[in-house]
Amino acid sequence: MTNHTLQNKAFVLHLVIVSLAFAAILWPFYEAVFWGVALAILFMPLHRRVLLRMRGKPNRAALVTLLLCLFVVILPMTLISISLVQEATLIYERLRTGQLDFGAYFQQVIAALPAWAVSLLDSLDLTSVAALQHKLATVSVQASQLIATRALNIGQNTLQFVVSFGVMLYLLFFLLRDGPALGARIRKAIPLEEKHKQDLSSKFTTVIRATLKGNLMVAATQGLLGGFIFWALGIQGPVLWGVLMAFLSLLPAVGAGLIWGPVAIYFLATGAMWQAGVLTAFGVGVIGLVDNILRPILVGKDTKMPDYVVLISTLGGMTLFGLSGFVIGPVIAALFMASWDLVSAPDH
Repeated sequence: MTNHTLQNKAFVLHLVIVSLAFAAILWPFYEAVFWGVALAILFMPLHRRVLLRMRGKPNRAALVTLLLCLFVVILPMTLISISLVQEATLIYERLRTGQLDFGAYFQQVIAALPAWAVSLLDSLDLTSVAALQHKLATVSVQASQLIATRALNIGQNTLQFVVSFGVMLYLLFFLLRDGPALGARIRKAIPLEEKHKQDLSSKFTTVIRATLKGNLMVAATQGLLGGFIFWALGIQGPVLWGVLMAFLSLLPAVGAGLIWGPVAIYFLATGAMWQAGVLTAFGVGVIGLVDNILRPILVGKDTKMPDYVVLISTLGGMTLFGLSGFVIGPVIAALFMASWDLVSAPDH
């Protein structure tokens, strides 16, 4: 009996060691693996339909689904990224040559403020108005340099990006083809009750699908609307600002308002009343309406998580894991809540 117990403990230790070693091997490509799994979960319903139409030809069905994923998701994201880099480089050049001076824009806003507002800024000891202007200009230049540096790094790390991209596509193909069987094997290996395994796996797939589908649709819609209104008002770099609004819209509640709000304040302070009115009305009534209507329907309804949990988990996930964290964070939060729901269930 003692020998048998020792063998079990040794086997568990062996499992832990080889699992950690395998995780260490995969870690350099964790983003590629994660996005392969996430896209497989997202496109699995489509793959089932394609498989039915192809009458049980899994290789062809997986290839067709992979090509559809490329054209629907990956190719548009690549084109947007190229446009973003071009816009960011152009704005950096304008900042470097002095054609674009955020410090001057800030000075115009300060000059338009009433005396009590200027005194309030000084009394709050946010530093003097001049120092605040200098700090804003410095931050703007640093931000533009960071964007340009990241763009350069992307160019220098092209080989690593291509390898990661290839790993993701390769993994996505086999997950689409063998995903159901692989998922069944993983569920069978997890030492939990069958009902608990079904609840957790259902929550995992539901949150990934809802977060990806819902947040990306909201982000794309808000980015397109934001870029359109900036272009219509003649604001420089509408593609860049549209992409930034799409990126920030991943954060519930605050989102795209962090971009169009300061621009509306600038228009208002500099006397461009109709531009300020149009941008504010469009931002609140159109861009904000997308967030208030679509997000609860596409994300909150399926994940069944409060908005504040989604916001905090999204921020924490993006802090730890970068852009992928907007999915990883809510998934971890959902699994945390689901696990504790199992503990607090009446039968426990």
